[in-house]
Amino acid sequence: MDKQDAYQALQDVDQQLSRAASQFSDLHETLITLLEKNAELEIENQHLRERVNQIQAKEEDDDEEHLSSSRKNLEKLYNEGFHVCGQFYGKHREEGENCIFCMDVIYGRR
Repeated sequence: MDKQDAYQALQDVDQQLSRAASQFSDLHETLITLLEKNAELEIENQHLRERVNQIQAKEEDDDEEHLSSSRKNLEKLYNEGFHVCGQFYGKHREEGENCIFCMDVIYGRR
C-alpha cells in the first residue's frame, strides 16, 4: 500500500467515524427526548389514577349515603348470597352469580 492509498483509507475511516458519531449523537438526543416524554406520561398517568380512585371512592360513598336502611338490609342479604328480588326472594344465589332484578331492587331509583 502506497502513501496515497493509506491516506485515502484513513480519510474513509475518518468519514465513517464522523457519520457514526453523528448517528450516535442523534440517537442520544432521541433517547433523551423519549425518556423525558416517558417520565411526563408516567407522572400524568399516576395523577389520573389518583383522580379515578378519588372519583370511585366518592361514588361509593354517595351510593352508601343514598341507600335507606331497608335497602342497606337488602344489600346485606344479597351480599350474603340470597335473592332479594320479587321473583326469587329468599332463594340462595350460586357463588358469584349476579341478579339484575336484585340490583334494581337495591340500587334502582323509584
